Amino acid sequence: MSSNPSTGVTTAFLFPGQGGFDGDALRRAEELHPQIGRVFERLDAVTEELYGRRISEVLFGERKADLRDLLDNDPWASQVAIYGAGLAAYEILAAQGATPDVLAGHSLGEITALVAAGAFSVEDGVRIVAQRVAVIERQGGVDGRMVALAASAERTRKLLELVDEPLLAVATENHDEQTVVSGPAGILDRVVAIAGQLDVGAIEIDTPFPFHTPALAPAAPEFAAYVRKLDQHPLNRPVYSPILQRYYEPGDVLADLLAEHFTRPVRFAAAVRHLRESGAEVFVEAGGRAALSKLVAKVTAGSEVRSLPTLALTGGRLALDGTLEALREAGLAAPERGGLAELLAPSVPSDVFAAYWSERGHMVLELVRTELDAFRKSAEAGRPEPEHTAEPEPADQAAPEPAPAASSASSASSASGPRPEEYDRERLFDELRTLYAEALEYPEDVFEDEVQLEAELGVDSVKQVELLSRVSSRYGLPPRESGFRLATYNTMGKITDFVLQQMNDQGAHAPASATG
Repeated sequence: MSSNPSTGVTTAFLFPGQGGFDGDALRRAEELHPQIGRVFERLDAVTEELYGRRISEVLFGERKADLRDLLDNDPWASQVAIYGAGLAAYEILAAQGATPDVLAGHSLGEITALVAAGAFSVEDGVRIVAQRVAVIERQGGVDGRMVALAASAERTRKLLELVDEPLLAVATENHDEQTVVSGPAGILDRVVAIAGQLDVGAIEIDTPFPFHTPALAPAAPEFAAYVRKLDQHPLNRPVYSPILQRYYEPGDVLADLLAEHFTRPVRFAAAVRHLRESGAEVFVEAGGRAALSKLVAKVTAGSEVRSLPTLALTGGRLALDGTLEALREAGLAAPERGGLAELLAPSVPSDVFAAYWSERGHMVLELVRTELDAFRKSAEAGRPEPEHTAEPEPADQAAPEPAPAASSASSASSASGPRPEEYDRERLFDELRTLYAEALEYPEDVFEDEVQLEAELGVDSVKQVELLSRVSSRYGLPPRESGFRLATYNTMGKITDFVLQQMNDQGAHAPASATG
């Protein structure tokens, strides 16, 4: 295999660096794709050895992992999370028959790309990422940060000349209108101030330390010495380096080249253009968020290049689903039976199940999570488990409309006599309106009785399920019947009537904080 394919490149897989982590998307994908669990199980063995903690517990525990929290509390975890998410996305794509012609990484992502290409084991990849953090911390953490400027690399360098600070540097050249600067925090404050005077936008990058700066030069030798002790293997596919601006070659000592990453800039835009000129038409971002996909779209604007994210949420939907669908349609991935398709719908064709799951799978999972949460709370409270003996409602049979509040109260009274604790509908409506308004950051007055949540307010089904789960928890509602259909309760009035009926049927009292 040639390490430098000058032609024949169609598909490039890209691995993100700093900021390339979306905890919600990773958790959702983990429920669908066993590759994620297998990858993180291998990472766990190393993080437990190095830090006494399993990275899986940090990312998939009860508390949702937010990148900002990881950066503030566990810098190592933020870096391992980015690395692990990239590898997991790659394994999912590979399992679906997607085969890249070339791999490339953005900063930290180059380590992921090299591991994906077989240069190091998955476990040694974690050790490299961890050592990268450790040597910087031993240098005092390098008091600095990274800032993205809305300017070309040339204009940014001229701006830096005004400051004249040797430890200040252009760290990455993302596209013609975005360049990242790295350096000491105090000096960067001056850069941002000057940029403001020139009407140049500035955004701080989510990263634990400044990278690609001369300030890291003292840390490079120790890092290289550590990596040299690890087993290096031949690459099983080409890897292009935006830092080296060339393909990795068989004779390269990767320990030395990875150490150069500490101080050399990432010329990502130039790398994308090179791959495009080599014939790349599809760029797939294997990792969290969709930053690289957006950068590729900007660099290749006006061309027919496709830029596809994976572990990111777009419009409440996991981007990976649409990317796999697009790759299948382009003949770059093959549908695969097994897993959920085999368990839930063994007689349904793969492409039909894939289309269904792509559109409705996230809603199914949210409903299952909601039901499990309610079931758990019911069991913990010692309440008898609900008995569901009725067959599930056929998909083409509409669920009955929720009964109006008046009839709910009437039926409850006729069944067991009048209840003095019955909840007032107007009060309940006001409480639910406040809850929904705060969660969605909408004005309360938009939530009228007949307003359509999705059609008029744009609240997608995933968010509706999440909100209904909050309501169920707040008012102690029982698990919903198996025939429950979210689409039936599409207005604030119908939701209020549904909740009211559930509360009155079980003699529920208002929660202590309901009016607070």
